[in-house]
Amino acid sequence: MSLSPSSSVQEARKAVAQRLREVRLDAGLTGREIAARCGWHPAKSSRLENAKAVPSDADIRAWCEACRAEDRILDLIAASRSADSMYVEWRHLHRSGLRGIQESYLPLYQRTRAFRIYCSNVMPGVLQTPEYAAGLLSVIADFHGTGDDSAPDAAAARIERSQVIRQGRHQFALLVEETVLRYQIGDVATMAGQLGHLLSVMALPSVSLGVIPFGMRRRIWPQETFSIFDGETVEIELLTARVMVTAPSELEQYEKAFQRLTELAVYGDGARKLIRAALDSME
Repeated sequence: MSLSPSSSVQEARKAVAQRLREVRLDAGLTGREIAARCGWHPAKSSRLENAKAVPSDADIRAWCEACRAEDRILDLIAASRSADSMYVEWRHLHRSGLRGIQESYLPLYQRTRAFRIYCSNVMPGVLQTPEYAAGLLSVIADFHGTGDDSAPDAAAARIERSQVIRQGRHQFALLVEETVLRYQIGDVATMAGQLGHLLSVMALPSVSLGVIPFGMRRRIWPQETFSIFDGETVEIELLTARVMVTAPSELEQYEKAFQRLTELAVYGDGARKLIRAALDSME
């Protein structure tokens, strides 16, 4: 299996290769010694360490077992599996169109039971109204130079995907910074409708919505928007790329961050008070 020509994938593969090398060095083995223990040609050890070949799950297991580093196996396998998809630039994703991106999430949303979503900049996708989604996707299309003619179709696909919030046995723990209530996406009517929608969605038994107030003393600084799917995958939204994380050690960090952010938020009447204050400020 050859490496992907994508530079981002190559960097991810290099990171896996470097970790394999560190495991070998920590064990005090040479490349030839680990090859002998694994039962393969020494050149293979060199190719794996220099990211010239992609390790299989079996390769990683053999390598770690040869180094008596069995505790590293799961993290390394997860990192290797996710390398091709862990960092993908939006400009590449946009080639299939904005609607195609929205539709590509549907299988993930349908199979996920527990959603934990933190948003520091825009409303969580599952809570967006059609007007808000259209306004936001139009701005995104303009920024990335993809044109906004597909924004309405993409917004429709996003809203269709969001129906999981009312269907099946899904549970949603959603956190937003108070700033999200104040950032104006679309016109005043769009924002008023979006804030009103938040108030109605809070009544759903599957939804827990927390708002982190401006004045809350922080135990953790504001983060980039991220979503945790069943504790198995984390998606992080950067300006230029989508990052998908599956390595257990990194998942633990995002789960820790989400827990600390949860402790900063207000819920129920406290959250409704902040939403209504944002609504009142628009009058």
